[in-house]
Amino acid sequence: MKPTSRLRVALAAWPVLALVLALPAYCESAPARPLLPDIARSIRAHMDYLAGDALAGRGSGTPQEHMAADYVASELRRYGVAPAGEDGGYLQHVALEYRSLAAPPALSFDSGGQTVHWTSGNEIAVRWLGDASISGPLQKLGTADPKTPVKAGAVVLLTATDDATAWQQAYDISQRGAALVLIPESPSLASAWSDARRRLPNLPPRIKALPKEAGIQEMSMAVVRSAAFAMLAGLADGTTIRLEAKLSPVQAGETWNTVGMIAGSDPARRDQAVLFSAHIDHLGTKMTSHGKVIYHGADDDASGVSAVLELARAMASGPRPRRTVLFAFFGSEERGGLGSTYFREFPPVPLARIVAALEFEMLGRPDDAIPKHKLWLSGYERSDLGSELAAHAAPLVADPHTGEHFFERSDNYPLARKGVVAHTVSSYGLHRDYHRPSDNLAHIDFPHLSEAIEEMIAPAEWLANSDFTPHWLAEKP
Repeated sequence: MKPTSRLRVALAAWPVLALVLALPAYCESAPARPLLPDIARSIRAHMDYLAGDALAGRGSGTPQEHMAADYVASELRRYGVAPAGEDGGYLQHVALEYRSLAAPPALSFDSGGQTVHWTSGNEIAVRWLGDASISGPLQKLGTADPKTPVKAGAVVLLTATDDATAWQQAYDISQRGAALVLIPESPSLASAWSDARRRLPNLPPRIKALPKEAGIQEMSMAVVRSAAFAMLAGLADGTTIRLEAKLSPVQAGETWNTVGMIAGSDPARRDQAVLFSAHIDHLGTKMTSHGKVIYHGADDDASGVSAVLELARAMASGPRPRRTVLFAFFGSEERGGLGSTYFREFPPVPLARIVAALEFEMLGRPDDAIPKHKLWLSGYERSDLGSELAAHAAPLVADPHTGEHFFERSDNYPLARKGVVAHTVSSYGLHRDYHRPSDNLAHIDFPHLSEAIEEMIAPAEWLANSDFTPHWLAEKP
């Protein structure tokens, strides 16, 4: 692809402080600055380091993730972006607790004056588990239609499923508030029991400061044998269903966010903040029969980190925006949005002051499902942010992969759940290198990546300088 926008004339010859003092506050009608002339070279430098062998895939909570967080901090410092982390620095340190099961989980309920116990691998097969102890009232649903209400904290028995989309239906229901979703066995799920006997389900790590908060992947799902399913279907709605598992000793862990800030210049707007973010971690390394393999995570999400760094560089090199701008680089997204969840609970400015948030994820290749030179915005129809940005030259269209639930699978989601109008910008086209070692620099379309970042700078600056405040168009997530 050929870049379509004009290159910006660098203002870097002046120190940032001199720019802040000498230039007037940016107004909404001010002409756009030309793009930074060395943006392609700068992007390549970020990508070479972040997705290179030295960082060994930036595994969540590893020393290499910490190295990536430090790299981002050093770049922000070099650009003149102020620190907004802890203790006057750029980093937020997140203490974690890693939990694992010591035995298969068991489901129980009272029926006919007796307590029934079923074990995973026998009558049930637990595939995903959000907590080691779940209890809720039984709710039987004959459809996964989004208009069908789900009781918060219910154990949902999905009595009618399409075999081909059973897991998708269960995921939809869990995102609507179910504590546990139970689906009937089917030919496509025949391997569930052998899997359950071979390995225990994983539990998401916990943020130590938030012992009841797991992050994005707060879901529990299980397949139920036909005879057991019939017994559950015969219970009265509201019957208490319990799923419990014995835990092994908790292991300590950690992750890191990097956060910078440019304080707003307009006294009437500086209390409002706009957030641009990406996640710094990926899957690290894994041992195979051929030895250690690195999951470089070039597209996921070194590309997004590079985008946010270039947004920070562009904004720091020009007039200060009217609104305060935050740049956040989240750790342990791959473990369930832990860094963004911590940021949400301990933000550098009150959460209510963040008027809009854009996560940048997987911009390294074009998506053939949308027009050329375009990016998609997750949850486009949920708010008026995407359409307004598009009206101000952002190359954004609606996410063509709504069945993949990308809105709920990225770091925008923990913020959106607390009311922040937060979406993810991407051009991920469901390529086969997702979460594989082949997601490396050789597969990055650098002209596309440079163009994507380049084209988002002016709209991002507009958002940081405008009076526009986005709103949800439908019910909040």
